[in-house]
Amino acid sequence: MSIPQSGGGPIEHHDQLAQYLSDGCKPVADWRIGTEHEKFGYCRDTLLPLPYEGDRSVRAMLEGLRDGFGWSPVEEAGNIIGLEKDGANVSLEPGGQLELSGAPLETIHETCDEVNVHLDEVRTVARKIGVRFIGLGAAPIWTHDQMDMMPKGRYRLMTDYMGRVGTHGTQMMYRTCTVQVNLDFGSEADMVQKFRVALALQPVATALFANSPFFEGKPNGHKSWRSRVWRGLDFDRTGMLPFVFEDGMGFERYVQYALDVPMYFVYRDGKYIDALGMSFRDFLRGELPALPGEMPTLSDWADHLTTCFPEARIKKFMEMRGADGGPWRRICALPAFWVGLMYDQSALDAAWDLCKGWDVEKREALRVAASVDGVGAVVGSTKMIDLARETVAISKSGLTARARAGVGGLVPDETHFLNALEEVVDTGMSPACELLERYNGDWGGDLSKIYDEYSY
Repeated sequence: MSIPQSGGGPIEHHDQLAQYLSDGCKPVADWRIGTEHEKFGYCRDTLLPLPYEGDRSVRAMLEGLRDGFGWSPVEEAGNIIGLEKDGANVSLEPGGQLELSGAPLETIHETCDEVNVHLDEVRTVARKIGVRFIGLGAAPIWTHDQMDMMPKGRYRLMTDYMGRVGTHGTQMMYRTCTVQVNLDFGSEADMVQKFRVALALQPVATALFANSPFFEGKPNGHKSWRSRVWRGLDFDRTGMLPFVFEDGMGFERYVQYALDVPMYFVYRDGKYIDALGMSFRDFLRGELPALPGEMPTLSDWADHLTTCFPEARIKKFMEMRGADGGPWRRICALPAFWVGLMYDQSALDAAWDLCKGWDVEKREALRVAASVDGVGAVVGSTKMIDLARETVAISKSGLTARARAGVGGLVPDETHFLNALEEVVDTGMSPACELLERYNGDWGGDLSKIYDEYSY
């Protein structure tokens, strides 16, 4: 989850809220790719999740990365809770999931190099302290009571609130992992088209990357339990955002949506002030009960935007949020998938043609079916496997048209990063399908074998 935002002065006019989003517009030459992925750490001998403190712990991992690889620490209340270096940061999810938020890079070649370097560093530190990491969409065995809360004020507030709304909020916080990509837009119209494609086709990404068929030690009946968790979380801040597909969509319309998302907190002087369920609209009038008479800043607005959790969202860029965390080689496939769809106009138009006739019910039905059946889902006459095949082909055409070479020009474009997804559509087997096949086959129902065979 996001670190505190900074650098924004007082909000003096309502127009500044939409302008904040609009300021993210960039010319095509400046479009970048920011890849984020989360992973679970565990003790190699006990297979239990990492606590924050101790010889084998989250703190020890962060300190090892700091001391061994030149990362600068980020602290809160005297605790190391993140790292920064070269435009990237390492942060902690509530249950200790380690997240890399990559630097904005020009090509998938660069972002994949970044992922590889990071995972090599993580593995080096982990081996020294008897720890391993695994990429899955949901913790396969651990219970909520086994997860240690990270020492971040934001998470203490959110944990309390999640217990009062929805049904799966704390599962999301403590026992799920994702991989996502952050992309740019060139104008308000470009943002709208990309946002519509992102939301409509997010279930395809969920199906292709489905990798969480187990929970609390047994199959859970879903290919993506992580996606199921998000469907039972907090309806005020999640979902498919039907208004994005309506006439009049633009930055201001998203502002109106975000203003209606209940607040979590206000960050002041290194501390999180409880503003749970309060209104940013009241804050704009100086009537926030948590800070009576105080007016918000653009940093407060930026912080608030990080508490909206739809399947895709905008800040000064757009985030694709529908995929499960996964194996090393699939991490790079997620940014490749969306860059191919979004960064070539012909591909973007083709993607929109694919989904523009869908109504609210169709989009939501695809979302539900993707979490349950993955690439085997069927909604009306639409087979997810056929939709996935067509979407991957469009993405490949976009990457071909981009023609961004790698390895000193020896690799002509970025299309090979889609190989893992082409395997899914060729075989009909997502990562979740493979895991279930192993569980019901040579593992003999022994889920502990997932750690040895699927860890980084």
